[in-house]
Amino acid sequence: MNTQANKPLTVVATIKAKPEHAEQIKSELLKLTAASQTDQGCIQYTLHQDNANPNGFIFYEIWENNEALQQHVQSSHFQHYAKVSEGMVDEFVITEMTSL
Repeated sequence: MNTQANKPLTVVATIKAKPEHAEQIKSELLKLTAASQTDQGCIQYTLHQDNANPNGFIFYEIWENNEALQQHVQSSHFQHYAKVSEGMVDEFVITEMTSL
């Protein structure tokens, strides 16, 4: 039996915007943050910007479970972000973790 199944899912999403699109990406990420914080199953959803590299952003997210995360990924606000940011991002990495 997977004991992690009952624990919340932590997600760290790293986004590196192309320099010429950093401000637009930041604006879209802020909209995404506001909408995502109201998603069912969202415990925490915070956006951070790299102090040394303003093109770098990190989301720190905690979801009740993987199902809540999958619902978030399918949400209209996440799909909108994916569509409008296409071609503006150099890197988008998702790391899923469970607290020990």
